[in-house]
Amino acid sequence: MTLLHILDLLSTFVFALVGARVAADKGLDYGGIAFIAAIASVSGGTLRNVFLGLTPIWITDGWIVVSIIAAVVLTLVFRRVTHIGKTLLIMDTFGLAVATLSGTQLAFEENVAWYAAILLGVITAVTGGLLRDILCQLEPVLLHRETIGTSALMGAITFVALHQLSVADNLAAIIGGVVVMLTRVISIQFDLHLPKFSK
Repeated sequence: MTLLHILDLLSTFVFALVGARVAADKGLDYGGIAFIAAIASVSGGTLRNVFLGLTPIWITDGWIVVSIIAAVVLTLVFRRVTHIGKTLLIMDTFGLAVATLSGTQLAFEENVAWYAAILLGVITAVTGGLLRDILCQLEPVLLHRETIGTSALMGAITFVALHQLSVADNLAAIIGGVVVMLTRVISIQFDLHLPKFSK
């Protein structure tokens, strides 16, 4: 099991855990919680793989399913429902960084154009959270605050730029991941967001 695989499993677990907590907070039943956890954690990678003509990873890697089940069980065991707190927000930011860079790096391994690699990295990172919020009837965080999409975009661009400069992919991925986390943390800390259209 490679380091990248371990990080992928961890990000899957984190996204599933956040999705399960959001679903529990909305009062969904156990089936609904499990469904939202699965959608939140694998839909981004699945969409990326479909675009790349690859088999979705959860079909070939049983550990992905185990990660999702673990997140759901953890949510159900600890029944006290709270809004997404600082700890889960930090974990979600880490998951965002890992998903962005694993998506971008996989795209490059499939020999796609640099701009496509950036877009696929962002898609991998943000699709699950977007669908999670829509299905839970929440205003999607991606579309109105916290610059999730911007953070993923900055990290993907950083990785691609370093890759083009022949920096080792592992180092480029680490630096790109740090950029994702710093961008999101700074945007939350200082309440920064993209300009909104004013009527």
